[in-house]
Amino acid sequence: MTTDLKQVGERIKGLRDALDLSPQEMAARLETTAEIIIEYEMGKKDISLSFLKRMEKEFGIDLAALMFGSEPKMNSYFITRKDKGPVVERVSAYKYQSLTAGFTDNAAEVFIVTVEPKPEESDYFENIHPGQEFNFVLEGSLSFYYNGKEMILNEGDSIYFNSSLPHGMKALNGKPVRFLVAIIHP
Repeated sequence: MTTDLKQVGERIKGLRDALDLSPQEMAARLETTAEIIIEYEMGKKDISLSFLKRMEKEFGIDLAALMFGSEPKMNSYFITRKDKGPVVERVSAYKYQSLTAGFTDNAAEVFIVTVEPKPEESDYFENIHPGQEFNFVLEGSLSFYYNGKEMILNEGDSIYFNSSLPHGMKALNGKPVRFLVAIIHP
């Protein structure tokens, strides 16, 4: 049992988990048995290239992702489990959790963004990017700046706008704000 074989098996199990399939369900889709799927996942059975190609075709995942460990990218659908999306902090007050990182050729990027309150009421961190954007406040309140205008958005409020104009936000009331963001590519 080689480390490489175990790693490929771990990636197969990760894919199965991401697709929320049981070993039996995955086996049925791949015309094999659950026992073989489990042996592959545990690194106990050598995996043929033809089987990996079959997985690539059936699940829309890049063969290189299975073989070499690049992040799986799906082209039909992708599930992001609660709190499992990759997180990026672009600036110190903004934390982005991607909900679409596992999908290829996205027409939109979707994030849950958390903005921490700043002790001093500083200027907005302005963004400008092509396309359109939708923001929906999940928790808290924020001051939303858009092309020179300031608006207050509270939990349950949303805004859809042309994102090629300057925009930014900051948390209000000394509490973090969480909101859903969809950036639609032109």
